Amino acid sequence: MGALTACSAHSEPHSRLAESAWQFVSIDDASPTSDKAQLTFETDNIGATVGCNGMGGPWRIADDRIIAGPLIQTEIYCQGPIWAQEKAVSALLVGAPRFMLDGDTLVLKSSGHSARLRRIKKP
Repeated sequence: MGALTACSAHSEPHSRLAESAWQFVSIDDASPTSDKAQLTFETDNIGATVGCNGMGGPWRIADDRIIAGPLIQTEIYCQGPIWAQEKAVSALLVGAPRFMLDGDTLVLKSSGHSARLRRIKKP
């Protein structure tokens, strides 16, 4: 019975994020360079874009961390601030970020990178 309790405790945060969509409010304390910068959580897949390339793959919750990957990514040529933010979000997601969920605000933090997001209606 203890194993079932542990499983349900870990799936609860997952269920709060599953089937949700989020708009980036900040990436490493800077405003996103694109209004298309979004993060989506499907039941088993996570998807992200900062406005140039898209990335995605499987995800799960372990304690208070989002474990994503392996992630695949499109390879469109990007440059400037959007490229820097894309690299930051990619590093953030593969860095097993800690997450804090407070209503319609989601904060992700891993070593060296952070993001603040607000919940949006799923497209």
